[in-house]
Amino acid sequence: MQTPPHREAASASPLLEARGVTLAFGGVRALSDVGFAVQPGTITAVIGPNGAGKTSLFNTISGFYRPAQGSIVFKGQDITRVPAPRRAKMGLGRSFQNIALFRGMTVLDNIKLGRHAHLKTNVLDALLYVGRARREEALLRREVEERIIDFLEIDHIRHAPVSALSYGLQKRVEMARALAMQPEILMLDEPVAGMNREETEDMARFILDVRAEWGVTVLMVEHDMGMVMDLSDHVVVLNFGQVIASGTPAQVQANPEVARAYLGSGDVQSLRAKLRAAATGRAEAA
Repeated sequence: MQTPPHREAASASPLLEARGVTLAFGGVRALSDVGFAVQPGTITAVIGPNGAGKTSLFNTISGFYRPAQGSIVFKGQDITRVPAPRRAKMGLGRSFQNIALFRGMTVLDNIKLGRHAHLKTNVLDALLYVGRARREEALLRREVEERIIDFLEIDHIRHAPVSALSYGLQKRVEMARALAMQPEILMLDEPVAGMNREETEDMARFILDVRAEWGVTVLMVEHDMGMVMDLSDHVVVLNFGQVIASGTPAQVQANPEVARAYLGSGDVQSLRAKLRAAATGRAEAA
């Protein structure tokens, strides 16, 4: 995999911001005063040890949880109280840590469901399948097959039931469904979790390509630190629900607090060695 140049996007207007987000379940705080910004056209990664609050943060951004304090701002608009379906329609598309596909449906039908929020067909048109419903269905099918399915190289399985697919292919189908939402920000929750090295390389390539070819901003949660450092422009590190570091991959790797969170000590050299070993393993597999 070719490593892209790391950079911080120079933009005065972030596409997405978390501002002082605090989330509590009963007396337990999952997030405490979390703040960061996602610049347009970048790949931003949120990392941290197990239980750091990463998925809770994702669920708050996408509207499944409402913070006790703070706000989520998308394209300059406070969307903290906007329901999850409306956020998807506004341009926040996401995949899930645990695959959330309809296993009895085909790949094509699962992907088409991602566009549901944007369809203008009313109930009567849909039931009769005439006029606008038929035209929208034809346009949707053509775009999904000619653009998304070709892009993710899953043409050979488009009519297969999801239940018959390998885990890696199911993760790719879930990414396809998120792309069908026409997102401005593609939120990927552990996109390579459980994948082998070849599947991880493929997914990393697709993430880079969706940013480069489609102009989609990417926000991801991922445990594969090596992949994160290779792909990301900006990295946010959570630990116990708090941001302990934020910056370029190089800056994060040099932060003793990050090393302490992952290794139990502030030895940044050991952290860098661990990341180099991971990168070498992927290169050999490729």
